[in-house]
Amino acid sequence: MSSKTSFIFFFSLLLSACTTEPAPQVLSRPYPYPEHNPPTAPGIALGRRLFYDPGLSAGGTVSCASCHQQERAFSDGQSLSTLGVTGKALARHTPGLSHVAWSPTLFWDGGVRNLESLSFAPLSHPDEMGRDLREMVAALQADASYREDFRQAFGADSITAAGVGRALAQFCREIYSADSSRDRYKRGEDSLSAKALQGEKLLAQHCSPCHSGERFSDDSFHNNGLDSFPLPPGPDQTLLGRYRISYDSADIGKFKTPGLRNLAFTAPYMHDGRFGSLQEVIHHYRFGMQDSPTLDSAFRRKPDKTGLALSDEEADAILAFLATLNDSTLLQRQDLGPPLIK
Repeated sequence: MSSKTSFIFFFSLLLSACTTEPAPQVLSRPYPYPEHNPPTAPGIALGRRLFYDPGLSAGGTVSCASCHQQERAFSDGQSLSTLGVTGKALARHTPGLSHVAWSPTLFWDGGVRNLESLSFAPLSHPDEMGRDLREMVAALQADASYREDFRQAFGADSITAAGVGRALAQFCREIYSADSSRDRYKRGEDSLSAKALQGEKLLAQHCSPCHSGERFSDDSFHNNGLDSFPLPPGPDQTLLGRYRISYDSADIGKFKTPGLRNLAFTAPYMHDGRFGSLQEVIHHYRFGMQDSPTLDSAFRRKPDKTGLALSDEEADAILAFLATLNDSTLLQRQDLGPPLIK
């Protein structure tokens, strides 16, 4: 190679390096995220597009948003959803996605430990989105606009299932809000009624073993007396709670503690959606406890009594406080709604 040719060759390499597109800027956010998947504008936009795209499902009829609807704080309003590709009722209730970024485990039994892998189960479940992941990736790869979006988000021309999971995770972490009446009260911008303030104290007194912190969840698993579980468990472990993951009999009937924010938008309640109102939920905790070997100790008042000792007035006060945790701005944020069709 002549000196002139060598100079041109190395100059072209230098020029190529100088014109390489820089990595997307990491956005400042209040939530935790893994180092390998920081929030960026292109990544969040791609996740939003994927979240609302029915093309991710078999037959192109169901999107993530079909069961996680913004107007319901990203839940679906059904006890056991029939909104999947087969129309069959699912085994467990669809939880809302509000503030999911702070949750160290996901699903009612904690079967998933990070948002990056959360989407693979509903994408591939035969009654949810029913999609072969390889076929999904091939379809996305064949779409020039998706290839460009993935390149912008992750700097790669090839699309992978892992990339889909990363993008969806970035979008789901954006589903949070901090403008409820209680949030404004804590900031000194609003006031709460005496009844609601009494309810907050009662909640701390009676419910804090499970519902604690700013999300009002300990992110753990508890048997809250919904059923008297048989021992040993039968072949269908879906409704046995944490036991499905741990195979520890001490976990039978223990389900993940949901947060208490935005409950007004996410009815019905519990892992199987059996309660249609918060009044029914409170009634259960007062009068409806089913005893079993793994019932949480917080519900054992005496050897022969279970449940929470609340008067009617105290129950109403707790309900008044729960109402202060609702934030309708989450339902109206345009950046969380369907994107413009490309």
